[in-house]
Amino acid sequence: MKLWEIAHSRTGDKGNISNVSLIAYKAEDFEMLKQVVTPERVKEHFKGIVKGEVVRYELPNIHALNFVMYAALGGGVTRSLSVDMHGKSLSSYLLDMEI
Repeated sequence: MKLWEIAHSRTGDKGNISNVSLIAYKAEDFEMLKQVVTPERVKEHFKGIVKGEVVRYELPNIHALNFVMYAALGGGVTRSLSVDMHGKSLSSYLLDMEI
């Protein structure tokens, strides 16, 4: 199953840091997301894109996980040669993760 089947996502950026949230559609899926979508799995999923650390924060009140991915935007908006300088497509890419 793909993450998009049980969750949605949002993304933001600050410099060379991408912030990607994963929000469960149903509260009962949140525990499984916590167990399966680890910082290590996210780092592996974004292999070649995220060059730095991936830190996960849990937001149980809204059934969400927030991943802060360092060195993820090719130097940041003003330095990146990427078509998607802000990294908005990273949320869609996370939702394509097989779980």
